[in-house]
Formats: sequence, structure tokens, C-alpha cells
Amino acid sequence: MRLKNKIALITGSARGIGQATAELFHKEGATVIISDIRDEEGKALAEKLGENAEYMHLDVGDEKKWLILTEHIWLKYGRIDILVNNAGITGFLESTGPWDAENANLKSWEEVHRVNSTGVMLGCKYAIRLMKKDGGSIINVSSRSGVVGIPGAVAYASSKAAVRNHTKSVALYCAEKGYKIRCNSVHPAAIMTPMWDSMLGEGEQRQIVIEEIELGIPLGHFGEPLDVAYGILYLASDESKYVTGIELTIDGGILAGSEAKPKK
Repeated sequence: MRLKNKIALITGSARGIGQATAELFHKEGATVIISDIRDEEGKALAEKLGENAEYMHLDVGDEKKWLILTEHIWLKYGRIDILVNNAGITGFLESTGPWDAENANLKSWEEVHRVNSTGVMLGCKYAIRLMKKDGGSIINVSSRSGVVGIPGAVAYASSKAAVRNHTKSVALYCAEKGYKIRCNSVHPAAIMTPMWDSMLGEGEQRQIVIEEIELGIPLGHFGEPLDVAYGILYLASDESKYVTGIELTIDGGILAGSEAKPKK
């Protein structure tokens, strides 16, 4: 019960890392507010968790939606203790591309940044309002790609770099204001989630691509969403009460060596 009596909002939590985090937080005693644009999956998860779990629709890049959610949380709970800014997109499924540095599609670039960068900024903005009286923990999900470049996904990489840097700005701002709000970023890589589907393909080809990628992972295999959720849990809990502005890398050792930059 590491999060007993805490109220947590997790964006993009209908599936993948967000879902694993919601399930783990609930197991550890938190009241969990699941949010996403995938309403059917989000509602199903809330029903599965049962008591002390609810679902709210949220497009993280839309400030009006944040205002609605913030008002709901304030009226029902009066605060949140934890925000996990997890919602994110690669752009591969949301646009026709191209995604490389030379030919990048402007609409794709803007949509990726609207969700990944602006979504995190808005999340931090409204979490501070809900947390500044009693304090809390903000965890922003960045990526290995926020530390190194991706030649074929420049919008995604730059948006995750923005998350990495904004985290530090928020951490310092809250410390200066004496808000007792901590803000840290998590940097996953090679975690098997639905986000990989468009890159891995199907059937035999999928397995070939997986094996090629795993050759570049020091620990030799993809991680699971729960591997990231446990890292987020640490930053959400009081065990990390003296930790703010850090980057927690969860990548099987990729950033420790020369395989950090993807080949594509």
C-alpha cells in the first residue's frame, strides 16, 4: 500500500504503460483517475479496477478539456497527489508522413507536439493548481528518444526532448515557490506496447524485426509496461520525497552504450 490515500491522475492510461501504471497504483492503494481518448478501453479498465477508480475523457492537447477535468477533480476530491503525464503519440499512426528531417510533414509535426509537448505542459500547469496547497508528485513520461535523435521520427524525438527539459523547469519552479511539488521524468525504451505495432509489422516479419532490435538491447529483450510502471511508482511514492528534476531511464541498458541511436 505504497500509495494509500493518494489520488492519482494518469493520462493515456487506457492501454500500454498508462494501463499498467493505473493497475499498479490501484493495487498500491491509490484512487485512480484514468484518462484517455480511447473511451471504450478506458471505461472497461475503470470497471475492471472497481472501487476507487474512474474514467474521464481527456484530449491532453486541448486546454478546454483540462479545465473540465480539473473542475471535476476539484469538486469531487479537492486535490490530486500524483499526476502521470503519459499520453503520447509517435505520429506514425496519426498522419501519412513523411517523418524524417528533410521531408517532415508540418501537420504531423504540429499534432505530435500538440499531444506530447503541449499535453505535458498543460498537465503540469493544472496539476500545480491542484497540488500547490498540499504538495504532490508529477511524473512526465519522456523517452530514450528525448535524449538521442531519431532520423526517421524527428517530431517524436524533439517532442520527448521538450518533455525532458520542461520537467526540470517545473521542478525548479515548484521548488522556488515552496510548493512541495516534485517533478521528474521517466525515459523508457524498447518497451513492448501497442505503440510499436506500426513499426514491427505482422507475422514472421514482426518476429524478425523484434530479434534485430533485441540484438541492440544489452539485457537482450524488450521490456514490459510493468517495468516502467514500477519506476513511476517509486517517483509517485513518498520513498522519493527528496527526488526532483531527475531522469529515470528504463531501457534495458540501451543508453549506456553505442546502440542508443536507432538505425532507422
